[in-house]
Amino acid sequence: MTEKISQTEINNIAWAACDTFRGVVDPAQYKDYILVMLFLKYISDVWQDHYEKYRKQYGDDEVRIRRRLDRERFVLPKGASFYDLYEQRNEPNIGELINIALDAIEESNKAKLEGVFRNIDFNNEANLGRTKDRNRILKNLLDDFDKPQFDMRPSRVSEDIIGNTYIYLIERFASDAGKKAGEFYTPQKVSELLARLARPKPGDRICDPACGSGGLLVEAAREVGGRDFALFGMEVNGSTWALARMNMFLHGLDGARIEWCNTLTNPALVENDRLMKFNIVVANPPFSLDKWGAAEAETDRFKRFWRGIPPKSKGDYAFISHMIEAALEKEGRVAVVAPHGVLFRGGSEGRIRQKLIEENLLDAVVGLPTNLFPTTSIPVAILVFDRSREKSGLNESCRDVIFIDASREYQSAKTRNLLFEEHLTHIVDAYRARRDVEKYAHVATFEEIKENDFNLNIPRYVDTFEEEEEIDIAAVQKDIERIEGELVEVKAKMAAYLKELGL
Repeated sequence: MTEKISQTEINNIAWAACDTFRGVVDPAQYKDYILVMLFLKYISDVWQDHYEKYRKQYGDDEVRIRRRLDRERFVLPKGASFYDLYEQRNEPNIGELINIALDAIEESNKAKLEGVFRNIDFNNEANLGRTKDRNRILKNLLDDFDKPQFDMRPSRVSEDIIGNTYIYLIERFASDAGKKAGEFYTPQKVSELLARLARPKPGDRICDPACGSGGLLVEAAREVGGRDFALFGMEVNGSTWALARMNMFLHGLDGARIEWCNTLTNPALVENDRLMKFNIVVANPPFSLDKWGAAEAETDRFKRFWRGIPPKSKGDYAFISHMIEAALEKEGRVAVVAPHGVLFRGGSEGRIRQKLIEENLLDAVVGLPTNLFPTTSIPVAILVFDRSREKSGLNESCRDVIFIDASREYQSAKTRNLLFEEHLTHIVDAYRARRDVEKYAHVATFEEIKENDFNLNIPRYVDTFEEEEEIDIAAVQKDIERIEGELVEVKAKMAAYLKELGL
């Protein structure tokens, strides 16, 4: 029986393949080549695995084998597999041949993959160098992925492992490439926490309107379990949108609808000229986005900004406003990552925040540690909104908000702080219990928040002050006198040694 490959093994092999590009191509660029090649190798191995299975079943009857293959979840055209390209790895136009193969795959799988490879060019001189250098790089890349350890047939490796490797690579690229690459990635544990706080259930329609490479949608799907859900996303960056489409595919979530559009100025998830509505809306949108589209907001055809138009240099409440309007009335739930400024900034943001609280939509505020993201070291918060609270109207007993200060719970790592399972469990348990926990959680009434002028700054509600231990001045003075006495003795000995040496 063929031995299964482990998650760690395939992660290490995939990351080692990146050596082909290191020092030659910027990480923000070579991530696309590596991830596309991983995708091509995966679908080629799955196709080959199924072909061998049908060949055992039907023998040399190629017509019946092809008929069965054409009913698979994707079609791999003849001549377009990774192995076809590997055989041609020494051709002088190998970059062009890879592009042709990718075009053929798109054409044969329009419903699932149309446009996915449009932003990637394996024959690009600006990115990969002149012909001789480009050919060398691409040959090495094909060699890297042809290693026996990189066998991704279903008999050797599970769908989850391949999908996890894709996310692992995206995380590594985000960490290595800094801000530019980090724009498409949310740390996996933050995504998991957001999904657990949102609580999606079977049958839900789930949307991420700033989905990046799709990791948060994957976590939301895992939180539901099974297959009874529908995923939707929007992403403004074309290459990141392509990553999201491939990410969905690699996790077996082919039915996800991921749109390439600007969510704030031209959302594509629309039905009958109205915003589509969802049971769950989750996102980690770009923090304090400048030039987000404030000029067009006043005439927004979906009337998303009726509570107020956020500042043109800070799009946080623009995303929050969209998410709430996209959630089902009196039912939908929203969970969003945002910078702490959304909790206390004044002006139009303060007025929007006040209206959201007065409408009884805000359910929870969770403060997270600093330095969790590859893009920024600032602390962030998760805001949970629950439109089912609209049913309670002005009932004071249903208008409280739970504040959780989890800013001190993390594990320090080399480049940033990490959240572990115990940290997530502590937060989720406190959220669901909805009761005060000393120096960690507080359930604030509407009147309490109103008295604070609708300022949601967490220290106003969760007192984490630690009294300093009382200092025994007399004991400290004795220690100082003892140390000074020892210092006099050491200096005398040192002077004697120096005198003996004639110094």
